[in-house]
Amino acid sequence: MVRVSRRNFLKFSAALSAAGGIVPLDSLFTASSAGAGSKPVVISTWNHGVAANDAAWRVLSGGGSSLDAVEAGVRISEGDPKVMSVGFGGLPDEDCTVTLDASIMGPNGNAGAVAFVQHYKHPISIARKVMEKTDHVMLVGEGAEEFARRQGFERRELLTEEARKRWLEWKAGMSEKDDWLAPAVNHDTIGMVALDSAGDLAGACTTSGLAFKIHGRVGDSPLIGAGMYVDNEVGAAAATGKGEAVIRTCGSFLVVEGMRDGLSPQKAIKRALERIIEWHGGGVDFQVAFVAVNRSGKTGALAIQKGFQYALARDGTNELIDSEYLLE
Repeated sequence: MVRVSRRNFLKFSAALSAAGGIVPLDSLFTASSAGAGSKPVVISTWNHGVAANDAAWRVLSGGGSSLDAVEAGVRISEGDPKVMSVGFGGLPDEDCTVTLDASIMGPNGNAGAVAFVQHYKHPISIARKVMEKTDHVMLVGEGAEEFARRQGFERRELLTEEARKRWLEWKAGMSEKDDWLAPAVNHDTIGMVALDSAGDLAGACTTSGLAFKIHGRVGDSPLIGAGMYVDNEVGAAAATGKGEAVIRTCGSFLVVEGMRDGLSPQKAIKRALERIIEWHGGGVDFQVAFVAVNRSGKTGALAIQKGFQYALARDGTNELIDSEYLLE
């Protein structure tokens, strides 16, 4: 079940040769899934996490904070119209309206979030303003948009022609049995967690939500403890996949609490995913995955189903890795 990147396979091969052909298999598994403990490090969800990690790494490698790094990183996905589940160009809801959700949390325990935001390209930066400029944690809808306007954010159209075309195709083909969901559409929110050279943790999560959702639906991404959670004494985690399943289990908080109990990031994620599977009768037909990093810089990533990829940047490298998964 273990998936090994080419870089880690080459590392293992070199170690095998140096040791005369005898190396414990655990060393290979640890390299691919748990990650050697070092800092700084940043880990994020899905293939567009590679470009996001590049931006975050520029901050971290220059001695910048994990909080600045995760904001800078996920803004890349928010601003890329080719990433059709995040920010500008994200797929709209049933009314052909693009609505965005985001959350951010820093090492001091402060957090900010926005939900059901229209007309603003970078909800993660609005969420940070909520965290830093108010004593609130979350603003939603028109209130969040008015706050963004007063903070100087530029109002703009988020619906691209390509996203509108996808909506028209969905609308033409839907039936009463579709329940607002398009089975062929993958939901690939970006969640990112980072540890900086000072030993501080931060996390960010941002999304346009499920494609063609009911107007007004909000998922796990802006909910602190669900889509993302940070405890600077323990670790940080972020989720992707079916938000409703993550919300019901306080998923990212559950991962961090697993690390507090002494589990590695990988084992903490596994325990959280097993909880989700158990709550759904032992088998699921949806995807949930987590990425995590602990206080010492060890990382983890794991999914329920095959197909999840994550990006990991440390020691000057940034690679896309096929995640391990639990169910065939």
